[in-house]
Amino acid sequence: MAQVSINRDLGEWGLSTDSGERARLLQSPSVDIAPKSDGEASPGGPGRGTTSTLGAIFIVVNACLGAGLLNFPAAFSTAGGVAAGITLQMAMLVFIISGLVILAYCSQASNERTYQEVVWAVCGKLTGVLCEVAIATYTFGTCIAFLIIIGDQQDKIIAVMAKEPEGPGGSPWYTDRKFTISLTAFLFILPLSIPREIGFQKYASFLSVVGTWYVTAIVIIKYIWPDKEMTPADILNRPASWIAVFNAMPTICFGFQCHVSSVPVFNSMQRPEVKTWGGVVTAAMVIALAVYMGTGVCGFLTFGAAVDPDVLLSYPSEDMAVAVARAFIILSVLTSYPILHFCGRAVIEGLWLRYQGMPVEEDVGRERRRRVLQTLVWFLLTLLLALFIPDIGKVISVIGGLAACFIFVFPGLCLIQAKLSEMEEVKPARNSAGVKSGPTHVDNLNSAPFLLPHPGSAVDGRRKSHATGKPPRLLHLSTFPCLDAMGKECR
Repeated sequence: MAQVSINRDLGEWGLSTDSGERARLLQSPSVDIAPKSDGEASPGGPGRGTTSTLGAIFIVVNACLGAGLLNFPAAFSTAGGVAAGITLQMAMLVFIISGLVILAYCSQASNERTYQEVVWAVCGKLTGVLCEVAIATYTFGTCIAFLIIIGDQQDKIIAVMAKEPEGPGGSPWYTDRKFTISLTAFLFILPLSIPREIGFQKYASFLSVVGTWYVTAIVIIKYIWPDKEMTPADILNRPASWIAVFNAMPTICFGFQCHVSSVPVFNSMQRPEVKTWGGVVTAAMVIALAVYMGTGVCGFLTFGAAVDPDVLLSYPSEDMAVAVARAFIILSVLTSYPILHFCGRAVIEGLWLRYQGMPVEEDVGRERRRRVLQTLVWFLLTLLLALFIPDIGKVISVIGGLAACFIFVFPGLCLIQAKLSEMEEVKPARNSAGVKSGPTHVDNLNSAPFLLPHPGSAVDGRRKSHATGKPPRLLHLSTFPCLDAMGKECR
């Protein structure tokens, strides 16, 4: 069997030990995490997190639900009806939950706190870079989708306020879609995106959750008591082909993707145990499934095959209850864009610092200028693309494919690498006295891979030891079940 090496060379790329400061930038605004110190106690000890099990369920549900809810009725239509859509969701849910549990296991085994650092530590340099690039691309594409959603909802609201028909022709310049999107983006999104910290955004998450549930309630109510002018088109009973079923997968992946933020949530728990986490994510995914399924089924049955990619666009502009739902969605998107941009900017910043070999402490003077430049470039590019790509379905199909990578590909690679690590473990040699000797640094020259810390990170004692030139302590994956029994030094 080929030798497998997990992240052995910490000195590659000229990394500084502090460039991993971006780990703390990618923490969810709703998560309270403090970096581990060298002498921190084990999970459940004095240094444990502050998030309860119930709180973790709420945070995961909050991370899962969002603007992707609007696309589920169209996903049911693409899949070929209610039966095909429900079957696809149920089948995918098994892999979605499994991926979340795998990430928690690998996070605890490698002592890493963010998604990309877990991939770095378990799968190595190349896969880690691909993961970070994928995160940046995903957040960039999602920001484009958010701006398109703002334009879609504003078109409906302005049509009612101006008492003019929707669409081009005869409308004043100030009601033009490109103008309204640009004005909203410059007035609200850009100022919220420039600050270095986004802790204040956590107070807006409650309104975002309320808005999501309100949209679901409106879609269900409008299906039970439909308006007279709303007549459904053809209701599909079976998919046209298996390819049609799989075409709905990007939308479902985009909706259920919460894996990137799940690792910080897991590490913030009072008892960060894989078994407990399995119950948390199962409960959270069941709640999200109920919300998505209710919206998808009722929205599809209300409009049939004629449902829009954004289900709210299928309702009349004059409906006040739906207008309130549009306002909630706009508010949710306005507060979600800066958070996603913040995560993407943090990844780009980490990549830049790594390639330049600059520690965070030595680059504070230029950080502000670089941050403002990154924000302006990001903002202008997403705005321009949103203005000239009005069809949100095309954007969802692309970023949904990236979401599938976070759900299936990277967790799968982590699991494979972890199992290969166990299989490649060198059997302990017996010394002359007949006593087994444990793994040493010499094992690095053989086929026994170790889970080493993310290069460039500085959030625990093992990384700090690299800064002082001392050999980093090695955490063998096979010792993970025995961490509590091995004591403080192993941690």
